Amino acid sequence: MKKRLLYIGNKLSKKGNTQTSIETLGAFFKNEGYSVLTASSVQNKFGRLFDMMYKTVKNRNKIDVVLIDTYSTQNFYFAVYIAKLCRTFNIPYIPILRGGNLPARLKKSPKQSKKLFANAKTNIAPSNYLLDAFKKEGFTNITYIPNTIEIKKYPFLLRKEIKVKLLWVRSFAELYNPKLALEIVEELQKKQIDVSLCMVGPEKDGSLEECKNIAKEKNLPITFTGKLSKEEWINLSEEYTLFINTTNFDNMPVSVLEAMALGLPVISTNVGGIPYLIEDNKTGILVPANNVDVFVKAITELLSNPEKTETLSKNARDAVEQFDWEVVKEKWDEVLG
Repeated sequence: MKKRLLYIGNKLSKKGNTQTSIETLGAFFKNEGYSVLTASSVQNKFGRLFDMMYKTVKNRNKIDVVLIDTYSTQNFYFAVYIAKLCRTFNIPYIPILRGGNLPARLKKSPKQSKKLFANAKTNIAPSNYLLDAFKKEGFTNITYIPNTIEIKKYPFLLRKEIKVKLLWVRSFAELYNPKLALEIVEELQKKQIDVSLCMVGPEKDGSLEECKNIAKEKNLPITFTGKLSKEEWINLSEEYTLFINTTNFDNMPVSVLEAMALGLPVISTNVGGIPYLIEDNKTGILVPANNVDVFVKAITELLSNPEKTETLSKNARDAVEQFDWEVVKEKWDEVLG
């Protein structure tokens, strides 16, 4: 019989936020026959924490293990409190390491980190980047299970010749440096290159409104769609030729996995878990963070090299086959028992 799970995370897509793993991975578990309870969809942070704690206590005798999406900023404390409750009631728990800046959190909050992670059944690292970082800090109860997608839902479109139609998909937050995408467009225009950019994602911290104002002021050819469903942005992707990822911190972003599955050549900042996901000049192109010139150089080089564009498109799709749920679910079954 499959285990009874309580999955703790930010389930806020119906409140305008991007869908997160608690919804996608949670649904995969249900389809595999696991019993899955989730928390929480409360928008207010304090209310959400209370709901998470309440459901942990309420269901303590009805669950076998608690999965906890664990981030590196304020939401880190959600995991700290839930894990403490789990230890109090002797419930096995598994943090899933989501925050790209968790290595810094280990150093910033060493005592809380040790209690949280050392006492876990195991800690799931979705990237080798975090696997290595936690091992360096002395943690041995670490299991690598990558983020996952259903490959069959991502129709592959081979990109051969590049028109500079850029796609960016992320929540609008300073952490992900969306303004850099605007600067890239502006610089390409200065070089007399015909360019357009579509930015897909919800507002997070005021960055979307700021980007809209800059684009309007400078008359940049940028479309802002707001939040789209997975199906909507997959359909939209057929109109675009390159995917840019401008983030300053990252782990293993699902949006990049999805772009690779769709055949979009990816140009991404070389941060966090990205170099563990993308092999430079083979499955994508890696560039230094917050550098307009290198992004522009990478784009213009692809513009004049359709053979390389085609190779990146093919190789990226091949590379993400290993992240298909049909492959990854076996690793989860081993961990959950």
